[in-house]
Amino acid sequence: MQIKELKIYSQNFLEQIDFYSNQIGLDLIETSETEARFMVGKSILKIVKSEKFKPYHFAINIPSNKETEALKWLKERVTILKQGKTEIQDFDFWNAKAIYFYDIDKNIVEFIARKNMKIENKEEFSVNSLLEISEIGMPVSDIETTFSRLEKIVNIEIFDGGFERFCAIGDENGLFICINKKIKDWFPTGDKAHSSEFEIKINENGCEYELEFINEEIKEVANKV
Repeated sequence: MQIKELKIYSQNFLEQIDFYSNQIGLDLIETSETEARFMVGKSILKIVKSEKFKPYHFAINIPSNKETEALKWLKERVTILKQGKTEIQDFDFWNAKAIYFYDIDKNIVEFIARKNMKIENKEEFSVNSLLEISEIGMPVSDIETTFSRLEKIVNIEIFDGGFERFCAIGDENGLFICINKKIKDWFPTGDKAHSSEFEIKINENGCEYELEFINEEIKEVANKV
């Protein structure tokens, strides 16, 4: 699954624009008084000004061999979110290594190097090393019902997990991270998981879908006249 565009909301809109364009260095491709769009590798991150904001978790794929360089690069720009004293989190079960940090809105942003993808880069790590948005958090009260709704729209499979606590849906290029918010918080901070509204444009098996997550329900975006 490829995440072509992720739309999230912000209560610190101008500060977020400054953070992503100046601190992180993303290319700002479009902006208005209420919206901004950034290139993140092959994906677009769309940020919309809103007071109904609740924090998100999302992840960005980086080359499979670049987690150490990415850590050094990030530490020049942000404070790393640690698990204990560990700055690079080792996910043996996914054969991946990840680094976490907050943006201005306290969204938990993750850079993840997935070894199975075997995408290696010999160039020095930079903002141009970012490959794509690869995860969006989707906290709900009923994972099984959410997966059933999503599966009816998109021909998509479970990547890891189950229906009780944690379920990653999709593949290593793009995942819905569906967690039971009644019993699980966000790693590595323990922040409360909110069912934050988002819209997402994806490509799955050559088909394009535009979905929205509102009130714990994932559904297709209605045609806008």
